[in-house]
Amino acid sequence: YHNVLFYLTGIRLAPKQKLNIPVLFMPDTMRTYEAVVVIHVMRENGENWPYEDSAKLNKDLKSVTVAENGGIKGILWICPVHGLPEAPQQKLVPTVVRCRARQRVERRVEVLLTGVLPAATAMPAARNSDMVNTNKPANTQENVQVTDGFSTTEEFLYELQYESNEIKSQLESLVGMHLVEREWDTECRIATLVFNIVFAPNKPMRNEATLVVQYAAGGIWKFPVLFIALEPEVDDIINIEAVGLNKESIVGFKLTSQTR
Repeated sequence: YHNVLFYLTGIRLAPKQKLNIPVLFMPDTMRTYEAVVVIHVMRENGENWPYEDSAKLNKDLKSVTVAENGGIKGILWICPVHGLPEAPQQKLVPTVVRCRARQRVERRVEVLLTGVLPAATAMPAARNSDMVNTNKPANTQENVQVTDGFSTTEEFLYELQYESNEIKSQLESLVGMHLVEREWDTECRIATLVFNIVFAPNKPMRNEATLVVQYAAGGIWKFPVLFIALEPEVDDIINIEAVGLNKESIVGFKLTSQTR
């Protein structure tokens, strides 16, 4: 990490006045950057803020400077800043995952992460969640397990993001995804990831999503995915025979709901 310090002194603030502190981030490599913004405030006339129990204050709050004769001499605000570089957005052709409604399909999707640095500076993974269980039979949609937020496999975090909460609520129980292969090219700084995506729609639909991949050492990549559910196959054919002109013919059949 680069150690760069900038000092701004002599800024006067009136009571209840706001101060905007701009932070500019211009990464040159795909890795995480860290910095700290420190704000130190003192009274303009040099006097201290009165405080009764200054010894207790200095023990409990490390962000205040207590004067020798008591009172508060200065206050510190320490704001950590984490910079996560994101790959430039390109007009990529969406990966299409197509399936008939009430069926199940598995699709392997390969993505390229460019500018990946070695994992020596990798950060700890954020959190874990369940993956898709591909060992179960592929004939019912209850076999699909979805990820809750970011899933992790060692140095990579990934998730599917949707355009709205409504689309997410429709697809989160129908789509599952997990990382199955990784390949590194250290000279070209390219990582190839292969995902297995499971799609088990229950009705015709057409929705877009974004596969977001985050590398622990730094860097975010986004890839478009299009989910298309076609009309389901015909369940049965109902034949009604006429018993005569201007006479009704009746046939009965049962419908079973797939859900409650």
